Amino acid sequence: MENNRTASATGKPTHARYWVIVFAVALSVITYIDRVCISQAAPFIKRDLHLSSVEIGYAFGAFGIAYALFEIPGGWLGDWVGPRRVLLRIVVWWSFFTAATGWAWNHVSLIVTRFMFGAGEAGCFPNLTKAFTTWLPEHERVRAQGIMWMATRWGGAFTPALVVLVFKFIHWRRSFELFGAIGIVWAIFFYRWFRDNPARHPSVNQAELALLEGAEQRAGSHGDVPWRTMLTMPTVWLLWVQYFCLSWGWSFYITWLPSYLQQARGMDLSTSAIFAGLPLFFGGIGCSLSGFAMRHIARRVGGESNARRLVACTGMFGAGALLIISTNLTNAGWAVVAMALASLSNDICMPPAWGACMDVGGRYAGTLSGSMNMMGNAGGAVAPVVVGYLLSLGQQNWPLTFYISAGIYFAGVFAWYFIDPVTPMKGA
Repeated sequence: MENNRTASATGKPTHARYWVIVFAVALSVITYIDRVCISQAAPFIKRDLHLSSVEIGYAFGAFGIAYALFEIPGGWLGDWVGPRRVLLRIVVWWSFFTAATGWAWNHVSLIVTRFMFGAGEAGCFPNLTKAFTTWLPEHERVRAQGIMWMATRWGGAFTPALVVLVFKFIHWRRSFELFGAIGIVWAIFFYRWFRDNPARHPSVNQAELALLEGAEQRAGSHGDVPWRTMLTMPTVWLLWVQYFCLSWGWSFYITWLPSYLQQARGMDLSTSAIFAGLPLFFGGIGCSLSGFAMRHIARRVGGESNARRLVACTGMFGAGALLIISTNLTNAGWAVVAMALASLSNDICMPPAWGACMDVGGRYAGTLSGSMNMMGNAGGAVAPVVVGYLLSLGQQNWPLTFYISAGIYFAGVFAWYFIDPVTPMKGA
């Protein structure tokens, strides 16, 4: 408190707002540890529960379906009652069902558990986006999104190796309990520190509040979402389409990639764990580069709108083209490098997309970002099931899954070309 009073006296803003980014980064890592660990555990789950590729594909898809269905309710709750209470409840919820994944005894129980897990995680990023909209000045928001999504990807990147290490000491069932406990710890510390309105936080001085002009209005209850306005706005629909395309291709990295590396590329478990992390690691670099470079690009191309559109179109096209290159490379190592670069291209689209939700959604950023993430995860739910069915027809269909993803990426380029990512919707 002494440092806070000194800052107030000298007119220097405190930096309490950066702790929101720290909490977001930590939770982002946790979400992807909890989400990605099942892809590495999939061979053991298939063996112990006697599941086919199609059945494990449905288990992957159950998470995505629930994640999609509960995105809008999760984001709307954040706009209505604030992210503090919502995040406490959903993190405890999904942490429990992370642990419960290790208690599954058959196909149905696994599907139900993963569905409930997805329902909990659904509100995470819309509520973190809501917190950013309230706690950060406009010029820091896209950069914060870049940092947060970098953390998610790097959390996922190191998860395969982490899970393999954990498997050496404990059974795969116990590993899910361990990962679930981490989320409970985060929820306790976050709830004690965070406030929905920065003006009510003891560590925020008047100089820092001055940077957050309009925070009081954005932090208030906004449960009366203008649904008609949102549903009739072309930009909203196009944001949904581009995120569906983005998530379709990306979902492969957290579901089928370890199986692909082992079955189609002949890698053993340890080697595949290392290579499976590369696309997510490169994706984190893409998020960070995009978030930090956006303002510099905007100065060169005539504004934030042009910059976001240019970066996203480039990323979508690059992701599709590199997937095609990857599947045509005979060397396994170079194929994974091409796939990693495709993931980097995918993820340079993330800060523009989520930045658009903050600017277009305004005080309804939680609801709008939730709706966008809902459509994205609809793609993420369908894609693993499609892959499972293709593989049930024969292992020779691995390349076809890449060509399908590439075509969907190219459709995303078309969608981004017509998006206005900066103009707020009426009433926001």
